[in-house]
Amino acid sequence: MHPVLFQIGNFNIYAWGFMLAVAVLIAVGGISRLFKKEGYDPGMVIDMVIILVLVGLFGARLAYIAVYEWQEFLTRPAMFFGLSGEGFSGLIWYGAFIGGFIAFLLYIWRHELPFWSTVDMFAPYLALGYALVRIGCFLNGCCYGLPTTSPLGVVFPLLDSTPRHPTQLYSSALNFLLFFFLIWYFPRRKFTGEIFILYIMGYSLYRFIVEFFRESLIMCGPLTLGQVYTLVLLAFGILLYVLRMRMNHPSVFTEGSGGKKEDISGE
Repeated sequence: MHPVLFQIGNFNIYAWGFMLAVAVLIAVGGISRLFKKEGYDPGMVIDMVIILVLVGLFGARLAYIAVYEWQEFLTRPAMFFGLSGEGFSGLIWYGAFIGGFIAFLLYIWRHELPFWSTVDMFAPYLALGYALVRIGCFLNGCCYGLPTTSPLGVVFPLLDSTPRHPTQLYSSALNFLLFFFLIWYFPRRKFTGEIFILYIMGYSLYRFIVEFFRESLIMCGPLTLGQVYTLVLLAFGILLYVLRMRMNHPSVFTEGSGGKKEDISGE
């Protein structure tokens, strides 16, 4: 593992933070292009992405503490910042998603952006960003899988000498595939919001599968806590898809629009 990629003087450049920075830069560029193509101001994107990342990190840390370290937090509140010799640690994706989503809603409300069109432009880059950050997790040696005798097994020396499933790389590969599908399907979408909803369902399916190979501290019967959350998210995504399809099906695309201007009823 390489939790520290390199040093600049006495300053460490951590793998996880570096991959997050790469993900942010790529997302800003990609979403800006979609904003411009769809007729929106691309200048807003950098502000939105920075705000979402910062609030998302706060939500991810808060969720981790609420699930795993609440008692310790009550006696030592400073541990919220999770700073150690190995960098920032202890995050939950669902907390990041909820926190970032709240900030997203406030931003688009303030700037009067259409909700469904905007989330469609962000969704592919959520998948891409997640794929890149999971590479950072692999280099950091966190979020590892269960012990395995499979040839895919990887030893995480900071943990033990047992080969384990590199679930970070499984997650990364599946999210790269999800990104390529969503960015390909974007101009072919049948209604606004479809890309975002497909992202929710795609993430849910991927995560449910990967959880079978991932080390989990909390079980709910035969399922992990992550799988329970995922099933709820998948059910929500399916329900949302059906509702949006029914709302928009009579007039999915305006004839001759080339797939750029959809029926935006419900925006």
